[in-house]
Amino acid sequence: MKSWRDSLPTLQANTSGRTFSAETPGYDDALAVFNTCVRHRPAVVVTAAGPDDVREAVTFASRHGLRVAVLHTGHGPTVAAGDDTLMISTRNMVGVEIDAMRRVARVQAGLRFGQLVDVAAAFGLAPLAGSAPSVGVVGYTLAGGASPTLGRKFGWASDHVSAIDVVTSDGRLRRATARADADLFGALLGGKSNFGVVTAMEFALFPVEQIYAGSLFYAGEHTRSVLEAYRQFTVSAPDDISTAATILNFPPLPDLPPFMQGKKVVALRISFSGDPRTGRRLIDPLRRAAPRLLDTVAEIPYSAFATITQDPTEPAAAVEHFGLLRELTDGTVEAIAGLVESEAGSQMNIIDFRHLQGAFSRPSPVTNAVGGRDAAFAFFGLTVVPPDADVRDYQSCGSELVAALAPWLHPQAHPSFLGPADATERGTRRAYDAGVYAHLREVKAKYDPHNIFRVNHNVPPAVA
Repeated sequence: MKSWRDSLPTLQANTSGRTFSAETPGYDDALAVFNTCVRHRPAVVVTAAGPDDVREAVTFASRHGLRVAVLHTGHGPTVAAGDDTLMISTRNMVGVEIDAMRRVARVQAGLRFGQLVDVAAAFGLAPLAGSAPSVGVVGYTLAGGASPTLGRKFGWASDHVSAIDVVTSDGRLRRATARADADLFGALLGGKSNFGVVTAMEFALFPVEQIYAGSLFYAGEHTRSVLEAYRQFTVSAPDDISTAATILNFPPLPDLPPFMQGKKVVALRISFSGDPRTGRRLIDPLRRAAPRLLDTVAEIPYSAFATITQDPTEPAAAVEHFGLLRELTDGTVEAIAGLVESEAGSQMNIIDFRHLQGAFSRPSPVTNAVGGRDAAFAFFGLTVVPPDADVRDYQSCGSELVAALAPWLHPQAHPSFLGPADATERGTRRAYDAGVYAHLREVKAKYDPHNIFRVNHNVPPAVA
């Protein structure tokens, strides 16, 4: 049999998209990612134009003993692909269809939330969007999808999926639903890229056009009082309001507002989907927690959701650590504030706590692998790696946050909140209940017995 190198012209001839090897001009551009901490160097890159290209690429990889990876579309943490891998990019697959009567969207695998939100808004509908327009819709949803805008009201994005088009390791394009290939459908939702390459997905939209949303900013010296007010607020917060508390600590960068340049700042992120007058009453205790540096909370169209967090838009190298909390107590607040005020905490640029509960805690109406539903909060610590620094010198940044929160950690991790550091058997196993993990391994053995989809948070196939 020909080597993969000798067969590459045939692959190119059989696909509509472009195919690259390391010697092909455009190889590096085809592999560009948002978080540049991870460097991909696969043997082959296929920029798929549609599902037929994905089928050809998977079949080619299987024939030549290559692993298969999918280049993430948006912000998601990733695992490095080496020279034994064929990387599929679906970023050119950006089709979207809206069925306004059924309130359902059908999206291709490369679509981002900025595109989807704008299209859905024309019908008075909204998806359970991620934090930024550049977040990839499909990858986010396969991981669970914790929407910071509407999540507490409607739950995990994965709970509202009705159909998934996926190419499995045999090169077959399947349409998985709760009735057809139901085991595959349920495993993909939470099991992510372990079972095939998703080419399209269908899910529910919601009749939301306006939200009362934005951020409240306070000086870092008020960290304790703001976090305590936030803790008390979340105890009785209605499901209509989704919130997060974020501690920001950036150098004096010129693009930042003056009050953030080289200074610690606490921000409360707010999204309320009810009457703005009710929203104002609800967050009044937060507004009174400390003197505000800036208050951007106002009634906005849902299509302006990016203004809530104002996430960075330029790629950069960053190290992240994630986890879940069982609760947020007075002791937790003290531990966080103590870390922020210490030298150990100063290297992290972002510490974020997202309130879960509400609809996040409800059982899914469709069988899926998204667990940890009794967790109260999700958190992460992010450290930006300076342009000329060695990423390896920063790998442990954020571990001090996990250590400080140890008394309140949930015993389980979550597929939506896994970083490259969690890409071990133990790290991946922690994201699932024991029974769910065993079932995922059985589904893996059925649809990917040779584990060609393993450049990820890998679930290995069960051994007969």
